[in-house]
Amino acid sequence: MLFTGLELTPKKVEYLKCIVEKDVVVKTTELATILGVDPSTVTKTLQELEELGLIAREPYHGVVLTPYGKEYGEFLLRRHRILGLILSHYGLSDEEACQEASRMECYASREAIDKMCRSMGHPTVGICGKITHGPLCMGED
Repeated sequence: MLFTGLELTPKKVEYLKCIVEKDVVVKTTELATILGVDPSTVTKTLQELEELGLIAREPYHGVVLTPYGKEYGEFLLRRHRILGLILSHYGLSDEEACQEASRMECYASREAIDKMCRSMGHPTVGICGKITHGPLCMGED
């Protein structure tokens, strides 16, 4: 499925990034601890992510990413890491760049990120970790 990168609220982006970084079945209690929220809040947000087709919930086991959720989540990590890398080139420390990228990432479209990534020669490592590239990004010239 195609997406612009602007479909999710900042909170849902935070949840999906956390799940994709874990890359395993993630339990509600684990997400609540990591994100510092009540388990009932996690359950509600996970229901919304499931309705969007991004995750599948396995009662009493946790959640896993759907293929669409994995693709979207990997884009979210790439967007964060591209923005962080760009910001680090303009005088921000790695920590500051990461924090600022988190604040602004939900407002940067997939198209814009693909163009920024291409202009930087498709970097493979950012300040927050490895940068992966999907076929749409790599196929553009």
